[in-house]
Amino acid sequence: MPRHAQPLILTVWEEKQLNARVKARRSTQQEVLRARIVLFAAQQWENRDIAAELETTAHTVGIWRRRFAQEQLAGLEAAPRSGRPVSLATATVTQVLTTVTHPPKGRTRWSVRSMARSAGLSKSRVHQLWQANDLKPHQVRTFKLSRDPQFEAKFWDVIGLYLNPPQRALVLCCDEKSQCQALERSQPGLPLGMGHIRTRTHDYVRHGTTTLFAALSTLDGRVIARTETRHTHVEWLRFLRQIERETPPKLTLHLIVDNYATHKHPAVKAWLARHPRIWQHFTPTSSSWLNLVERFFRDLTEEVVREGSFQSVQELVCTIKVWLSERNRQPQRHVWRAEGAAILEKSPAPASNSKK
Repeated sequence: MPRHAQPLILTVWEEKQLNARVKARRSTQQEVLRARIVLFAAQQWENRDIAAELETTAHTVGIWRRRFAQEQLAGLEAAPRSGRPVSLATATVTQVLTTVTHPPKGRTRWSVRSMARSAGLSKSRVHQLWQANDLKPHQVRTFKLSRDPQFEAKFWDVIGLYLNPPQRALVLCCDEKSQCQALERSQPGLPLGMGHIRTRTHDYVRHGTTTLFAALSTLDGRVIARTETRHTHVEWLRFLRQIERETPPKLTLHLIVDNYATHKHPAVKAWLARHPRIWQHFTPTSSSWLNLVERFFRDLTEEVVREGSFQSVQELVCTIKVWLSERNRQPQRHVWRAEGAAILEKSPAPASNSKK
């Protein structure tokens, strides 16, 4: 009679960890293979069936099946190899670790291959040295330093509205999303299916753009919005009038906006003077991350604009309105939780605001 492998029993945590290894981009092929072997074994698959499914051998399946049964997740780690460890000259290691911070002339960074050629090592060895010392020349973090002379005053003004909003008032995060492009793909793409991802053509026809004005309520996440062909002070005033009409008249309105000149136009200031219940609060220059409406705009871009194909600007506008209507029926509130002092500790203050 043929022998049957003993099925494995996974805990919920072990199954979650194994699935995470399969999906993680940083997992090696060997790590993914071992995790999938164990997952199939837990479903009572035989070794030969797992081997056929994963295009490996039954012997390999048996090894990792037994290792997991004996040591659980720790058993899936590669065992240390026998023999004398490879040693490198101190000068060579120093060269690899120090030179990486100084890109070669005419280039912006070192690669493992270019460093390997320069140091006379294999690219695998260079990668190991960089990884062991947490050196990642291929990654770049972007930042933007605000040089607004009133940075802290504006910062605390906005943070205060988020963390301690005034009584009998409504806080609205407002901005314009300009240049929403109505792009029509040259051919229809294939939908998502088993074994293949969605497709879309790289070429398109540009039919024009529209501008979306939006005011995100910090109270319940609802959005007041309108689309316009332009985004001058005239359109901003129309949007302010819409906000006034669609909000309870007895509430004071605090609008968080950026420093766009449209928001400071004399006609806008004059209109606000005649409507004292509406106050504008300006974020510091180059600090759009303080405005929660930017999070809403990201959702709009990812779910509607970027992936869509539109035959006209009007079709794009209709699609945006339908999406907004559905969102407002089940609004998602964005809650600001970060304390102001903690943010300032991570962000360098503008030179004009630094303490002497």
